[in-house]
Amino acid sequence: MKAKRGGRESTNGGSAMKKVKRAVLAYSGGLDTSIIVPWLREHYGCEVVCYCSDVGQGAELVGLEARARKSGAKEVVVEDLRLPFVRDFCFPALRAGAIYEGSYLLGTSLARPLIAARQVACAMKVGADALAHGCTGKGNDQVRFELAYLALVPQLAVIAPWREWDIVSREDALAYAEKHGIPVPIKKGDLFSRDANLWHLSHEGGPLEDPANVAPDTLYKLSANPDRQPARPETVRIRFEHGVPVALDGKALGPVELVQELNAIAGRHGVGRADLVESRLVGMKSRGVYETPAGTVLYEALEDLCRLVLPHDLLRTRAELAPRMADLIYNGQWFSPLRESLQAFVDKALENADGEVIVELFHGQARAVARTSPKTLHRPDLASFDMTGYDAGHAEGFIRLFGLPLATAARRDAESRSSKAAPGASKAASRGEERSDALEARGGTRRSALRGARRSQDGGAERAARSSSPLEAAPGASTARSSSPLEAAPGAGTARSSSPRKAASGARRTSRVR
Repeated sequence: MKAKRGGRESTNGGSAMKKVKRAVLAYSGGLDTSIIVPWLREHYGCEVVCYCSDVGQGAELVGLEARARKSGAKEVVVEDLRLPFVRDFCFPALRAGAIYEGSYLLGTSLARPLIAARQVACAMKVGADALAHGCTGKGNDQVRFELAYLALVPQLAVIAPWREWDIVSREDALAYAEKHGIPVPIKKGDLFSRDANLWHLSHEGGPLEDPANVAPDTLYKLSANPDRQPARPETVRIRFEHGVPVALDGKALGPVELVQELNAIAGRHGVGRADLVESRLVGMKSRGVYETPAGTVLYEALEDLCRLVLPHDLLRTRAELAPRMADLIYNGQWFSPLRESLQAFVDKALENADGEVIVELFHGQARAVARTSPKTLHRPDLASFDMTGYDAGHAEGFIRLFGLPLATAARRDAESRSSKAAPGASKAASRGEERSDALEARGGTRRSALRGARRSQDGGAERAARSSSPLEAAPGASTARSSSPLEAAPGAGTARSSSPRKAASGARRTSRVR
């Protein structure tokens, strides 16, 4: 197999370094790291020291040292890290309420910085000049390991075979192992990629790569399937000191023992499964199935206790910072100043998180059902419906002050609406006055015209009366009074029966009536 880059390692500084003499490999005993041992010897010609950490993966450690040596390792170091893993990584994340994208309890993400830090310590001890890991070039773990390397030993070279060799699939890796006679704990029919520790067990790859595929029941190892779960619920009682779990069902336990026992109890009820499509740091979506029985119960219990003992603003602020903490852990920034600063906030915030919580386990669910604390903020005398000793009148002033911004805004809006309506009303009134003036002017014009017409008619009648005989004036007067035959007859009769002066006077009166 050829290396894509001619057998030259990448470094933390981004440039090639001198030939590697001794490399410390973060060795898990799985498929990827098992084939990396001979690959490093073949392409770098270096000694390989396999560093393996026990973070609670159990049976995976059986025969691990023998497999590493058979693969060509010069030396094998196995270190028990279960206590620091739970105490210094899992419990701090628990106390921070860190859950990635609302579902993932960060089991793998929490283990990586610890493993990387101890790998670095091993490299310094054996005088290695390079660090190697088996993380794929598409995953998050390469970032997590190498950020830890940068934070702790930026001077050492880093070898990442998945970014160099021509292996592109797990099938290729299996073929390489078979060709070189390397024993691996995986068969061609089982292509799931698993990562186990005391906090969780993750499953990826194979049929899970299609989110449309339902995870088979045979996939799960830590949690019972529905047909094997107890028919009745079971309760557990967990005691916390400053937000740290210290006892289970009244029995004081260390971190490792507590998680182990709770895993067994919650697991038989099917608690702790999460099947999700998550956002990888490297920019893609991936599907993972996780089993975290004890962690799920502890998160439920501590969140319930926090609601009992933390004031609202502190409770809210912790909840707001929890996703940020989860992102930092997921993205491999455990050793960053920001993560450490947020942890300091959590330490202070949970100083009063002492107490016990009872959690009911049933059919895959964990539900807090009771809680007590010597630091409780809940007072029955205040919270009950009994008003004895409580002055309800205080509520009125509180409501007025609490609602003052609402009332102020309402008054402002009312004044704004009023000021907007006033100019419109003035304009409307002005337009009305203008129309009234116009109508009045037109009316005046008509009245003037009518008066002029009447005067013209009166003058014509008088001239007619003066210049015509009584017989001639009567028809003219009749015409002036009306064009109707019925109205003309009386007028004509009157004109004929009167003197010319009286006829003219009658004509004037008739014109005014009209």
